[in-house]
Amino acid sequence: MSAPAPALHLNRSLRRFDIMAMSVAAVISFDVIGQIATGGGEAVTWVGVVAAVFLLPYALIFAETGAAFPQEGGPYVWVKLSFGRAAAALTTMFYWVTNPVWLGGSLAFVAAQAWDGFVFPLGSGTVADYLFKLFFIWAAILTAVVSLRRGKWVTTAGAAAKVFTLAVFTGTAVAYGARHGFRGLEGTGFSPTGAGFLALVPVLLFAYVGFEAPNAAGDEMLDPQRDVPVSIGVAGLIATCCYLLPVLAILSAAPAGAVTGIGGFMDAAGLVFDVYGSLREPLLTATAALFAFALLTQGSAWMIVADRMQAMAAADGGFFSRSLGAFHPRLGTPVRMNLLSGITATVFMAAAMNLAGGDASAVFGVVLSVAITTLLLSYLCIVPALLVLRLRRRDVPRPYRVPFGTPGFTLATVFVYAWILLGSWVALFPGTLEPLFGLGYDFRTTWGVSRTAFEAFTLGTVVLLLAVSTAGYLAQRMHAQPDDDERESGPAR
Repeated sequence: MSAPAPALHLNRSLRRFDIMAMSVAAVISFDVIGQIATGGGEAVTWVGVVAAVFLLPYALIFAETGAAFPQEGGPYVWVKLSFGRAAAALTTMFYWVTNPVWLGGSLAFVAAQAWDGFVFPLGSGTVADYLFKLFFIWAAILTAVVSLRRGKWVTTAGAAAKVFTLAVFTGTAVAYGARHGFRGLEGTGFSPTGAGFLALVPVLLFAYVGFEAPNAAGDEMLDPQRDVPVSIGVAGLIATCCYLLPVLAILSAAPAGAVTGIGGFMDAAGLVFDVYGSLREPLLTATAALFAFALLTQGSAWMIVADRMQAMAAADGGFFSRSLGAFHPRLGTPVRMNLLSGITATVFMAAAMNLAGGDASAVFGVVLSVAITTLLLSYLCIVPALLVLRLRRRDVPRPYRVPFGTPGFTLATVFVYAWILLGSWVALFPGTLEPLFGLGYDFRTTWGVSRTAFEAFTLGTVVLLLAVSTAGYLAQRMHAQPDDDERESGPAR
């Protein structure tokens, strides 16, 4: 199986700094920081443990593969070379759809919550609420539509906003603790537990995956062989710090049991910003606006890369019509796929608004779980594809290699795959493993909805995606000409 033919109208504009900034903008998830903090003191412990035993091997294998196979489309190309077009089309569908679902669900809801509480009242389910979320979705899509040469500066600004906001918040929390005492940590246990682990593992994996995303724009990088490994390493270190320190800061300031997933970060900011006296309100307003902007650019970064992956799948004959994979001759972006993402995000936002009677907290948790599920399921095929490429494509130059060669690569892949399997199961069927270990689990208290409603939304989404992906692949195959594969594909580079 050959790699897809190079896309037309692409311009090489991504330098090492741009790749690194895009990774930070995409991977550091403001919306999951509060969700992680709901795990209490042991969340800090698990953040560090998962970084050491999952993120490290994950970064190693993706750094090697990303440098060796830097073609446009990234993971789509890797899975196609390993398992064929059908598997690649299905995998890419799950990887891609995660992002409009996440944009229209989790990100839009968290941004609206922050805006409503600290900038301008929107209400819940009001016209203003809908308009804000629509603007949020389509502003993110617009930044993916513009040329990458310009769009990359939006994601770079978002990455800077995230790091700056988290640094200011963490420093303010320390100042607040020094003045009032770190009361949030009193009685907080950092000892890991089985229940805490099972509750946190899907969201922590979701928080740490995605460093390979810029490879979807591989043909737009100036020197991917040298820049990808370094970018993944630096971005991984930044991400670990940007999760570990703010979670610890939230726990130190917020009273025990007061941290919520959707409002965790801004609620904690509202508390610790008391140290600024009369400047508290304007600083909170500015922080909330910066918070919403960072969330928007987070969606933008994922739209930029995921839409390119899905466009390459369509252009290669894996999704309905090859025309969906066309790149605009002037902008060099997959505009049709961008618009499809915007429509999907809008539809999902409207559906989520009617879930759980509009309860923002319940909606956020369930929608985030859907996004976690679809993304982790895509890695069930992506991760073994890396090992297949390592074993079967030994002739491809590898500028960076995992320590200890093939045995080291294999061991790292097995570790990562075991984590992905566990995270996928827990995300899709929460509360099913706890009884095996004698642990209690109250589903409605945890999720705010019944198990029936939860599974109908999550499993229903997965089944729908399988149906759409299969239909898209078969529709394109039915219209394919006998010589399409030879004409449309080129050799792996």
